[in-house]
Amino acid sequence: MTNPHDIIIKPVVTEQSMAEMGNKKYTFVVAKSANKTEVKKAVEKIFDVEVEKVNVLNYDGKMKRMGRTAGKTASFKKAVVKLTADSKDIEFFTGM
Repeated sequence: MTNPHDIIIKPVVTEQSMAEMGNKKYTFVVAKSANKTEVKKAVEKIFDVEVEKVNVLNYDGKMKRMGRTAGKTASFKKAVVKLTADSKDIEFFTGM
């Protein structure tokens, strides 16, 4: 069994993801090789919550230019996790 901290890389902190936290939806950047079942088990183990549903999105890197030099942004996988109604909330920013 893999370490759950290897599956969940970091939370996504955007205006839209913060607004969805009121609806018990949390967004994470996850490992590219992780599937929905692995993400669900990892979130339940790390944060001690009950997960109702997981949606996964793959993002490809975009071509970017700085003057005449061209590069590519990193590709990543994002997971939106919805908790059950009776589950406790995930607190990211305790102590801030």
